[in-house]
Amino acid sequence: MPRIALRLALMALMTLVTTAGATQEARAKPKPPNIIFIMADDLGYGDLGSYGQKTIPTPNLDRLAAEGTRFTQVYAGSTVCAPSRCVLMTGYHSGHARVRGNDRVPLLPEDVTVAEALKAAGYQTALIGKWGLGEPDSTGVPNKQGFDHFFGYLNQKHAHNYYPDHLWRQEERVEIPENVIGPDDGVAIERVTYSHDLFAEEALDWVKQHRDGPFFLYLALTIPHANNEGSRATGDGMEVPDYGSFAEKDWPNPIKGQAAMIARMDRDIGRLMTSLDDLGIDDDTIIFFTSDNGPHREGGPAYSPDFFDSNGPLRGIKRDLYEGGIRVPMIVRWPGHVPAGAVSDQIWAFWDVPPTLAELAGASALAVLPDDIDGISMVPALLGPEAAGREQEDHKFLYWEFHEGRASKQAARMGDWKGVRLSPDGPLELYDLANDLGETTDVAADHPKIVAAITQYLDTERTESEVWPLRYARK
Repeated sequence: MPRIALRLALMALMTLVTTAGATQEARAKPKPPNIIFIMADDLGYGDLGSYGQKTIPTPNLDRLAAEGTRFTQVYAGSTVCAPSRCVLMTGYHSGHARVRGNDRVPLLPEDVTVAEALKAAGYQTALIGKWGLGEPDSTGVPNKQGFDHFFGYLNQKHAHNYYPDHLWRQEERVEIPENVIGPDDGVAIERVTYSHDLFAEEALDWVKQHRDGPFFLYLALTIPHANNEGSRATGDGMEVPDYGSFAEKDWPNPIKGQAAMIARMDRDIGRLMTSLDDLGIDDDTIIFFTSDNGPHREGGPAYSPDFFDSNGPLRGIKRDLYEGGIRVPMIVRWPGHVPAGAVSDQIWAFWDVPPTLAELAGASALAVLPDDIDGISMVPALLGPEAAGREQEDHKFLYWEFHEGRASKQAARMGDWKGVRLSPDGPLELYDLANDLGETTDVAADHPKIVAAITQYLDTERTESEVWPLRYARK
């Protein structure tokens, strides 16, 4: 055979071998999933049937848990809205995050969000609902932070009103003239168009348009947050178009509203699940469901989270750093990948979400995330060590800080130990969560070495912030 012909034959054989290898590798490596991350607002740990709720039916979310894995030890980024969302987006805990409270501080261009990471991996990205990390014309608006599409509220106070006179689409204000706002900001005197219903329809439409994937939908619902201004003006801040099956209950109206809100959310998540199946992309989509912090006490004088036992066995509610303020439901479902009907006690937190989603999306997404984020990928906990190719890494500590009230509060979890400090110069309360989930007994006096370790961590873990300096009770 002439030399040129031999060379061509060898090149063809090499191409065939390379192509076959690439094909085999592509078959072995699953396609990156579509990602839907659903976050309720002020939904308590005990507000879902799969987490012990006895009164409010949540059949679709219970089905999500039955077909996926229900995590029992997952924590929000903070005990209120904006900082929890900042932690979720950036992977830094509240001692390192840009936004550590509900003041209107925007993300900056140098901040890297999980949406930006997923875009680098070829994902189409959308945020529908509540943002809270940048006002109009600021550097923090969603379309400047990695989202191709945005529809919803930019700031958390505006999001109190379920009947707003406007919302935002991309960076344009969208008027809703049929909702007439009264003299008290945030209170609608004519209520026609319910924002949650708009978000549900927008999500269904967007997923349908992007069915070919891969896509990332961050569905940041406002249910069941109260309209705080409405609570003060009318005594009832639990705005909902109707009470549904709860209309005839002998309950105060704000309590009926809470139940109806959760039922409405559950209904629409069921509609989204049905749509994924109809579109033929159910098996290609991983769904996360959680809440931004614990349950509120803001629906009016007749409202109480105790009525439905919204924090379940946990102590505290929103604005507390006890478990009821920061431990949240987390359900993850991906047919054929995430074990169905499983319950996991893996400890993780919102700052783990960016590296987890980035790993699911692929190496190009992981490469975009900063090296110093606080999060750890939870892919082995989701898919199992064999599928992930490694055992799950655990956090040595988890950290929170909170700046409303008389003094800054801090908390940390180290294994089963939980430390809470109600002022940076105050004593450390210590709880053994393995034996005292409700944090009823402070055992600090019995464990000085544990107290010393957590105290040292709290004293050294955070970075300084001009906007959120530590405030001391004794100064």
